[in-house]
Amino acid sequence: MRVGLSSRAWAATGKVLLAIVVPVLLASPAAAKDQIRIVGSSTIYPFATAVAEAFGKTAGFRAPVVESTGTGGGFKLFCASLDAESPDIALASRRIRPSETANCADHGVPAPIEITIGYDGLVIVNARKDPVLSLSRRSLFLAIAKTVPIGGRWVPNPYRRWNDIDPALPALPILLFGPAPNHGTRDSLVDLVMDQACKAFPDIAAVPADQQARICGSVREDGVFVDVSQNYTITLQKLLMEPHAVAILPFNYLDQNGDRIQAATFEGQTATYDNIFSGAYPLSRPLFLYVKADHLHTTKGLTDYVAAFTSEKAWGPDGYLASHGLIALADPLRRKEAAKAQELLGRPR
Repeated sequence: MRVGLSSRAWAATGKVLLAIVVPVLLASPAAAKDQIRIVGSSTIYPFATAVAEAFGKTAGFRAPVVESTGTGGGFKLFCASLDAESPDIALASRRIRPSETANCADHGVPAPIEITIGYDGLVIVNARKDPVLSLSRRSLFLAIAKTVPIGGRWVPNPYRRWNDIDPALPALPILLFGPAPNHGTRDSLVDLVMDQACKAFPDIAAVPADQQARICGSVREDGVFVDVSQNYTITLQKLLMEPHAVAILPFNYLDQNGDRIQAATFEGQTATYDNIFSGAYPLSRPLFLYVKADHLHTTKGLTDYVAAFTSEKAWGPDGYLASHGLIALADPLRRKEAAKAQELLGRPR
């Protein structure tokens, strides 16, 4: 007597097995991949790219793919999935927000490893042929805010020339190219300039508390402030094409293009390496890498790339990233961050 399943029964059984196995395969993170994917801050993009190029030449791994998406856009991509093809590293010119960490968790992505890599400064620049501007938080806020206080009321921004704001400033039209909302630099502009300047006006006290953040953080939409959502190379190009234009850029773009552009003084301080390093320049800020811990054992070379980035050869004061404009952490903090990276990556010193 033959014991077994008929061909029809085997076919039915196979369909059941496929129905069980295929969703499991699709739902679980994919197997290892052999190329690192990095997304995020346009400010850090040149540094991450320089490390990626050196890494691809010397480490025996494929050079990572680095995408300039802006800090906010990078976190959205990073947090969307734990799948192997999702980004391994997010570059950020500001610290990750609780809402972004929560978004990661909602998609099954645990809190990422945070590594502070150095400093940057927001610089307000114009072409070298134009007068050097001397700006304050107040004057920059009045140049770019959507509404400003006049006569005890918040009204649409009427200022069209710099000397309308301050007679000491040149009688030139205000045209300012700045970071779009997807950039961490936009968040830094709001935090370091607009909020502080806005709250110094007595008139803000009359605004309901739940509306103050919107009033203080909104930039004008009348063509005077122009959002640039692409990378900062585009911002630089736009600046140089428009007579008397001003732009907000990371320090490394000033450092690399000092023959064509110059920085305004801000609150009496100049944007130099030493002033940003010491914190004397008011628009200094830290820069971050966020690493997807679950990918450390599935993405080939990921631990090696992070180790390469946090090596003295790269991020030290005399490392090759200094020539790209990265301002190094102070020695004690840099050693602390390097040790944290080594420990978290399972590579004890």
